[in-house]
Amino acid sequence: MTDDDGARRPATARTDTDRPPHAVVVGGGLAGITAALQLADSGVRVTLLEGRPRLGGLAFSFRRGELTVDNGQHVYLRCCTAYRWFLDRVEGAALAPLQRRLDVPVLDVAHPRGPRLGRLRRSGLPVPLHLAASLATYPHLSLAERASVGRAALALKSLDPADPALDGIDFATWLGRHGQSARTIEALWDLVGVATLNATAPHASMGLAAMVFKTGLLSEPGAADIGWAHVPLGELHDTLAGKALDSLGVRTALRTKAERITRAESGRWTVEVPGERIEADAVVLAVPQRETRDLLPEGALDDPDRLLDIGTAPILNVHVVYDRKVLRQPFFAALGTPVQWVFDRTDSSGLKGGGQYLAVSQSAAQDDVDLPVADLRARYLPELERLLPAARGAGIRDFFVTRERTATFAPSPGVGRLRPGARTHAPGLYLAGAWTATGWPATMEGAVRSGFSAAGAALSALGRRHEHPLQEAV
Repeated sequence: MTDDDGARRPATARTDTDRPPHAVVVGGGLAGITAALQLADSGVRVTLLEGRPRLGGLAFSFRRGELTVDNGQHVYLRCCTAYRWFLDRVEGAALAPLQRRLDVPVLDVAHPRGPRLGRLRRSGLPVPLHLAASLATYPHLSLAERASVGRAALALKSLDPADPALDGIDFATWLGRHGQSARTIEALWDLVGVATLNATAPHASMGLAAMVFKTGLLSEPGAADIGWAHVPLGELHDTLAGKALDSLGVRTALRTKAERITRAESGRWTVEVPGERIEADAVVLAVPQRETRDLLPEGALDDPDRLLDIGTAPILNVHVVYDRKVLRQPFFAALGTPVQWVFDRTDSSGLKGGGQYLAVSQSAAQDDVDLPVADLRARYLPELERLLPAARGAGIRDFFVTRERTATFAPSPGVGRLRPGARTHAPGLYLAGAWTATGWPATMEGAVRSGFSAAGAALSALGRRHEHPLQEAV
């Protein structure tokens, strides 16, 4: 239900005993939206509360003049089956297509003989042969380094990412034990790992790194094929998601922040928002770990302060609008420069006038995230000119940055023991969010999977038959 200005109205409490059970989902990011969809699909009445004026969490869009800008570049892989379910569920899969086959241009501008372009691509052969030809000709590593990658990949394939021992060591230590040089880590392992884990190898849990590489590169030939939105993220995660929720009768309350959650002796829950008390049979907290800690009732977790030990990691995006086309590829990765990944966002942003809009995505951006815009401009524009000769002499129509200082949870060694599951000690109260115990790093995939887990636990407790989208009916 929406007001005339398009904002969804705050929900009111209903306690009729002849109605289906009622669940409140706190948080309208991908985890909360997924939980709400799953609960409503099983016949539960759902109220979704979101403090922001939009859905989508940290994967959102905003207007800047004529542009529709994503706050950051988000991609997914073919192995991200939960996020692909989400896209299908909101009827947005065609707007975020996958590559037919993995193909990543990698440009090294620090090579002694000048810039050198390589590609990470797969063939149609079975694992691990699907990457063999690409690795054999990858120009950014020596022959010996390429051979060492193959040996490390075979060792990685035998690991169990859920082994607690792996969570206790860092990825760089494991790579060093398996003969990976500093150059190999920079030109291959971190090239992928920084973008997916939001941490460099010395700061990443080996368990999460094993999960990323084993699932993405060593599970099936097409697992790492890349997909990304060809429209603004807000169209997928706000507009289409909102329509899907509305079609199920979910009451979505934007600009509505939960202030307190309490449980009565009857077992029902009360969620307090400004001016309202909403009663529910189940509550899903799908907000960041600090906000979750502040809302948890006493006894819900053994040690709720442990949630505060789950660190955060920043992501910086540098946005440049040129007066001409300077890049012919949809994206590329870079070596020998502070620049990590560059994406062409011209069409999706609605840019007109013959220019080109590039988004530079910088993960693990602790060193840059707080720099003034002028300093970032002085740092990144010359680097883009090094990478893209066509940018030399091109006019800059706009330059701006977006910063997410707490973009993801930090995948530090030992973080696995801190991540809670969906169930709490309080009956009817469940947790969701990419930072919970999904087995995945902080990705859109992990967020959706956490929504599945929270909704599934709630439906089981409510006695509702439900079907997990990625498994058989339960």
